[in-house]
Amino acid sequence: MSEQFLWLIPLGFAVGTVGTMIGAGGGFLLVPVLLLMYPGVSPDNITAISLAVIFFNALSGTIAYGRMGRIDYRSALLFASVTVPGAILGVLSTDKISRQSFNAIFGSLMLMLSLYLIFHKPSVEKKEKKKIKEPTTRRIIEKNGTTHVYSFDLKIGMWISLIVGYLSSLLGIGGGIIHVPSLVRLLNFPVHIATATSHLTLLIMAFTGTIVHIVSGSFSRFSLFQLVFLISGVLPGAQVGAILSSKLHGQWIIRLLAAALALTGIRIVFMAF
Repeated sequence: MSEQFLWLIPLGFAVGTVGTMIGAGGGFLLVPVLLLMYPGVSPDNITAISLAVIFFNALSGTIAYGRMGRIDYRSALLFASVTVPGAILGVLSTDKISRQSFNAIFGSLMLMLSLYLIFHKPSVEKKEKKKIKEPTTRRIIEKNGTTHVYSFDLKIGMWISLIVGYLSSLLGIGGGIIHVPSLVRLLNFPVHIATATSHLTLLIMAFTGTIVHIVSGSFSRFSLFQLVFLISGVLPGAQVGAILSSKLHGQWIIRLLAAALALTGIRIVFMAF
């Protein structure tokens, strides 16, 4: 029986590597594959598996980013405080949506976010003005000595995180693929700090969502076997992803996010019709 699950190990490794590298958690990769490979499985079961995998991916990635000194812990914990209630609402809403509607919502959201990242070019001049006005300022010094100073509106960040918590749990995508672009484009976070900070927020959110799924009975014996093999690949993959992230320029991380969103969205939208 275990032979049928072996392919999930390299899938988990890819999810861990790419998800951690761009701070997205990896659900945007995992959910489409599970939807394709298991067309008869309900959305709540798919999202339960995905959120559990994202939790272990985020745990491994957060440890790696913590060692690099890239996490804005204060912001991550504040954002997590509102993603948790959002995540609970998202989990409870999953079984109210049909598979076709689930695919249509998921795919459309991915495409819209991709187009936003591709065509929205932030003005440097506007960013400099914002830094003076925004009430919250952070100073993060990485272990390699790189210093980041940035300012943002914490209230906007909290509202974004609440929405991210709901949508990510509803769709099982983890939220990083939405959260990272929002932190960078709307809140002026440096890209590498955004990916690391989002990972810690994602860790707390995915843990909450997974617990709710366990309580609600979304996990089957079959899905538990899937989890074991996926996690075996995700844990080392996340460590590799954190290392690769250090070697990527911030703009390339945004481009990879946009490409991942577009490919995922197109595929899932086609599945809905």
